[in-house]
Amino acid sequence: MTKSDNRRLRTNDPAATRARILDAAADLFQTKGYHDASMQDIIRAAGVTSGALHHHFASKKELGLAVVRDRVADAVREGWIAPVREAETPIDGIEAAFRAIGEGLLAQGFVRGCPLNNLAVELAFADPDFRQALLVIFAEWRDAIAERFRMSGPMNMSHAAADDLATLVVSAYSGAMNLSKAEQSPAPLQSAWASLSHLLRQSAAHRAG
Repeated sequence: MTKSDNRRLRTNDPAATRARILDAAADLFQTKGYHDASMQDIIRAAGVTSGALHHHFASKKELGLAVVRDRVADAVREGWIAPVREAETPIDGIEAAFRAIGEGLLAQGFVRGCPLNNLAVELAFADPDFRQALLVIFAEWRDAIAERFRMSGPMNMSHAAADDLATLVVSAYSGAMNLSKAEQSPAPLQSAWASLSHLLRQSAAHRAG
């Protein structure tokens, strides 16, 4: 197959082009922030033309909302919701998420922060459309943890108590990630899990007793 054939295949694969644009935008929003990442930056990083980008996304806001729905949501589902749902106990699942993310930070040697938290801090106050899109992900994340707490026999939790504890878990992680980003170290994340783990296991033991 010739180089021109390869180029033609890439041009005629709109799904792949859209995915490249989303991947590039998600990465730039994470490293530079939504406001500082220009459309030209995204075009260069994705290796597409301006026309190709605007064929898929009419505006930067439309692209940003797609990144939230298609990339940020998937990152939360993969990094948090799946481990929590698949673990034997909710505490084991929360620990697995904290541990995997902490190990990832150690391996890469820097901390860009949580993509959901980063965009929430930057956009949630000023733009109601972004706020709503981000709230949907926070709600899915929190509800997945709360559901596991309610389903865990030994913890014997009411709906309200499970919701409150799930909110605490999400808040502890989010705050610790912001500290880790500020310090450029996974240490705050590790410290937050040590304290949160003690609290959760103590609560489980009390309820089981």
